[in-house]
Amino acid sequence: MFRDMNYDEAIKRIEQIVNDLEQSEALSMDAYLAKAKEANELLAFCRKQLTEWETKMDDVMSPLE
Repeated sequence: MFRDMNYDEAIKRIEQIVNDLEQSEALSMDAYLAKAKEANELLAFCRKQLTEWETKMDDVMSPLE
């Protein structure tokens, strides 16, 4: 779903969703649920990216130890 998105774009989208949820009192339950689901998927994407980067950094740094 987020194949064309990078980490920074995903974080910005999460921030936008949070702002939308905080600002809007008129969201239907379906719209609220859809935004919450998207944010959850984006968070999972970001966690995966961070884990991959951590592994890569460990590989790069390990010869220096």
